[in-house]
Amino acid sequence: MLSIRPVAVNDVSVLATLIRELAEYEGKLHLVVMKEQDLVRDGFGQNQNFWALVAEWNSRPAGYVVFFGFYSTWKDRSGLFLEDLYVRREFHSRGIGKALLGYVARTARLENCYGVRWEVLDSNQPAIKFYQSLGAVFLDERRSLLICEDALDRLAEKAP
Repeated sequence: MLSIRPVAVNDVSVLATLIRELAEYEGKLHLVVMKEQDLVRDGFGQNQNFWALVAEWNSRPAGYVVFFGFYSTWKDRSGLFLEDLYVRREFHSRGIGKALLGYVARTARLENCYGVRWEVLDSNQPAIKFYQSLGAVFLDERRSLLICEDALDRLAEKAP
């Protein structure tokens, strides 16, 4: 049977394992620098930066979701950004991904958020079809950007 609950601090090792599995699935495990103590600090510390839920099937970790808040000046309200959604392959087709998204959607409603945003790999066609079946729409006029590492340092040096 499926149960979904907030990740507790004593679940951090399970969360870290699931995060690495998602990175491996995406072929990006070599980019993961996350440490469990950082998850503890950022997910359970004084300045909580994210929330996480774990899905369990018959008490076995089956998947997780990580999300955090952001603010929209146009909507004049907060929203939630879904950073990770992952279900282990052996637990696919059991409604776990939909249930995790439903939990995030309920959280958005309880927090008076205007919506939930996330990204999906272009190559992940099954996920794209799944998300569209739920009513999600692509923001095709927008493109995600990232500046980090040396480029971030160079830009920061230009600040007065």
